[in-house]
Amino acid sequence: MASHNIIESDMFRYTESGDKGGTPVILLHGLLGALSNFEGIIKHFSDSHNVLVPILPIFEISLRSLSVMKLVEYVEEFIEYKGYKEVHLLGNSLGGHIAQLYTLKNPNRVRSMILTGSSGLF
Repeated sequence: MASHNIIESDMFRYTESGDKGGTPVILLHGLLGALSNFEGIIKHFSDSHNVLVPILPIFEISLRSLSVMKLVEYVEEFIEYKGYKEVHLLGNSLGGHIAQLYTLKNPNRVRSMILTGSSGLF
């Protein structure tokens, strides 16, 4: 398994494979997700796309203010921070729920959405 450098900048912690010119691929982990869950996807797509995994602040946000919509706002702010106009989103479990709500709120910014074992299906 490859090791990934965690980038800490402003209010974000994330990994990225490096800009390759294609539409960025953002991987959203689940409640108990780890970077190792995405190892094959990162390896496959990082030759042609910048693959990013923002570390969702699930345990850093106070329980009183933690919600799925709060995490959607975090992803919105992350994508804005990176300056992306359009992204591919892949969400696993809770990350899939976040991807769905982000896409409903920002349909013109999502080129594709992939869900794996997603919560929040409706």
